[in-house]
Amino acid sequence: MTHVRSYNPRVRVGNWKEDVTLREETLKEFILQKERGELTVQKEGALRQNIMQPVSLSVSVDGFLHFGDTVILVNPGGGQLDPRRPCVLSIIADSSNIDSHSQTNPHLLGPLQVGGAHIMDPCVRNAFVITSVDGTSDGEVVRYDQNFALRTTAGFAGELYLASDHRTFQKCAKKSRLQELSLVETLDFLCWWRMMYLDPQERFENEGYPVQVNSKVLISHRKTNQCLAALGSYILWTPFGKEYELTAHTFLDSHKAEQDNNHWLFVTANPTNQNQNLLQTQHDAAVIDEIGGEQEPVKDTQVKEDSEN
Repeated sequence: MTHVRSYNPRVRVGNWKEDVTLREETLKEFILQKERGELTVQKEGALRQNIMQPVSLSVSVDGFLHFGDTVILVNPGGGQLDPRRPCVLSIIADSSNIDSHSQTNPHLLGPLQVGGAHIMDPCVRNAFVITSVDGTSDGEVVRYDQNFALRTTAGFAGELYLASDHRTFQKCAKKSRLQELSLVETLDFLCWWRMMYLDPQERFENEGYPVQVNSKVLISHRKTNQCLAALGSYILWTPFGKEYELTAHTFLDSHKAEQDNNHWLFVTANPTNQNQNLLQTQHDAAVIDEIGGEQEPVKDTQVKEDSEN
């Protein structure tokens, strides 16, 4: 009798009914979330698929910036004390920022962070619409010192507005601890910005003049009077890779002029090739000119050799 087994795995002991019911309910919940597309892996895939969708930028026929234009904001980079590559104002989001209650029209929910990405191709993540805050109709030119708002595109981007406010101990930039930038759902005074002429000696004379596209400007926050800035020495680890931290802070040099951290370009599409923005066109033209300049001396040498023969 000592060698007879009185228990085997088929014997149900303890709270076996509760354990079986719990496993069945867990499986049912998993299947239900899968059908709704609420699993984390499904949300991450939907985020990547939707936020990287290409966006057509606006074409400026007269060379000026207009309300309602879809643009990308590019910091050209540079800097001696803070070396930076060119970066684009972009949305930082993960699967938790997607509205899970809307199955037919999923979109991002605020507040969201922003960062300086290095991908220059216009997409949902980095395209912004210049929005009026003073009743100016779409199509009117944007002028220096005129109030405006920057809004993400409709659809998946959720039409969120770029906002900022004075920094506090609880609310500030993650790395630099400077004034924080965020994308919010409600348009208010914290979302008001204005463009300032780059040269401080000619800034007053250019107030009220139209802003040209693809030209360096300063983007100043209306409430705090701090300029949009890209920080090359502070790196953010995002779901899309390493990116620069963006903040609202004015960097001045010894001559009281804004440094290149605060320089920004409103880039639109190329009128002759709408699938390419003007910044890419200028880059390609510079590369072609550089290659052509290297090949010209070779052509002259070949002509001399042919003439001697």
